[in-house]
Amino acid sequence: MPTEIKYTASATATGEGRQGHARTSDGSLEVDLIPPKELGGAGGGVDPEKLFAAGYAACFLGALKAGAKQHGIELQDVAVTAEVGIGPREDVGFGLAVKLIVEFGGGVSQADAERAVEVGHTICPYTHATKGNIDVTTEVDVA
Repeated sequence: MPTEIKYTASATATGEGRQGHARTSDGSLEVDLIPPKELGGAGGGVDPEKLFAAGYAACFLGALKAGAKQHGIELQDVAVTAEVGIGPREDVGFGLAVKLIVEFGGGVSQADAERAVEVGHTICPYTHATKGNIDVTTEVDVA
């Protein structure tokens, strides 16, 4: 839990949930929500898993870079892809699984890349929120 709230984002969804509309309170993000074909929708649009994937990828990239800097690891070219899967749970409802693919360029060593990812996980609020709730795996690719 945070000791002090520094920023709050607010968004409202309307419609039927996955088939509807979402908008942030400041209007900086506004999307029509369309369920993917795999879940019975038309596909070709934005769904909650895509929004979660974009948020986790961006947040983890920031945490990774901040952590690497704190530990003297220089990163020149790094990208994070978050793959968010959804499927039925054994008990009831649906669950998520996340795979983070972290690609390093710029000559960083495998050891430094793995250390940066490890430290990124200790900083990232998405990692903290998902820990023990969602299966998160990480793949580290060094060019």
